Amino acid sequence: MENTLTEFDPSTEYTKLNLGPTHPATHGIFQNILTMDGEIIVEAEQTVGYIHRAFEKIAEHRPFYQITPLTDRLNYCSSPINNMGWHMTVEKLLGLELPKRVDYMRVIIMELARISDHLVCNSVIGVDTGALTGFTYVFQWREKIYDIFEEICGARLTTNIGRIGGLERDFSPACIQKIRDFIKDFPAAFTEFTNLLERNRIFMDRTVGVCPINTERALHYGFTGPNLRATGLDYDVRVMNPYSSYQDFDFTIPVGISGDTYDRFMVRQQEMWESLKIITQALENLPAGKFYAEVPEFYLPPKDDVYNNMEALIWHFKIVMGESEVPKGEVYHSVEGGNGELGFYLVSDGGRSAYRLHFRRPCFIYYQGYPEMIKGTTLSDAIVTMSSMNVIAGELDA
Repeated sequence: MENTLTEFDPSTEYTKLNLGPTHPATHGIFQNILTMDGEIIVEAEQTVGYIHRAFEKIAEHRPFYQITPLTDRLNYCSSPINNMGWHMTVEKLLGLELPKRVDYMRVIIMELARISDHLVCNSVIGVDTGALTGFTYVFQWREKIYDIFEEICGARLTTNIGRIGGLERDFSPACIQKIRDFIKDFPAAFTEFTNLLERNRIFMDRTVGVCPINTERALHYGFTGPNLRATGLDYDVRVMNPYSSYQDFDFTIPVGISGDTYDRFMVRQQEMWESLKIITQALENLPAGKFYAEVPEFYLPPKDDVYNNMEALIWHFKIVMGESEVPKGEVYHSVEGGNGELGFYLVSDGGRSAYRLHFRRPCFIYYQGYPEMIKGTTLSDAIVTMSSMNVIAGELDA
């Protein structure tokens, strides 16, 4: 149903409801103070910053390599995309040329992370409408993606994956096989999840027409990603400002119509199919060559060399401690994260760390539109809308 806007009446006695910061329905550490007229939300005020790790200020006091683990803690449902975005930003500052193989390997990793992110979001929407089965079923496929990440870098959730200038190691035969197995087996399982929810009458009643936002309002707030594409605008950073050779791949940008909860769900559903297409193309056409750029001043040497070669040990120390010369400059680079445009604004004064660093976190931006979207709806609508926006608490802090 569409928002039934209820204007605030000072003469009416309303109920104040604290939704969060530790309420399980908020899926994270953030608070919403709701003014309720019975079941209807009359006013809403969101509060952010309960984690408040000050990661931008921390990053300004760290060498560039030591910032990568901080990016893991933004949207931790798709942390490899954050890692790659940060590395590309530094590479842009340094003016590095990367081998084509690096681009394709990164695309595979980022699209796997996108599927993982969307699986969590859409299965949680199902949970919030009373359908737990889909959540428990697709989680095993999220784990299979994490198995691939573990094969690549040794980590699963907060991956710290990749290097400035490439990746730390090439894809192993076991990794390639796991990716092939995922591509082969996932479609059948995902089709079952699709059949469970997409045309489910109860699910549609709970999501169709619920808390819509139009393109104009979404743009005014600065929406990007699936939340913007659900309104009908086909803005995708991978196409508008291609990076990592995304221009080499054939894929479409799914869009919605009304920008409601159901459209946000469906856009992510279709994007997972498109991600599968991209991964398949990248794997089938994976170029030969090196998995890193020839930049010894910034690319960490192999561990075997570090343990057995004094020169490699010195380079490793200089790179990790930020002793390599970094040019002065000011760059902005963005990638299409699981939630939307994830950007890094980096100012360098030539020192061992960033002079100024700002992360454009999509959740922080579109969460500002949440009170307007839920005004006039019911509490249950507010819960499922929060899930459909995929609000990740890690992106709400500065």
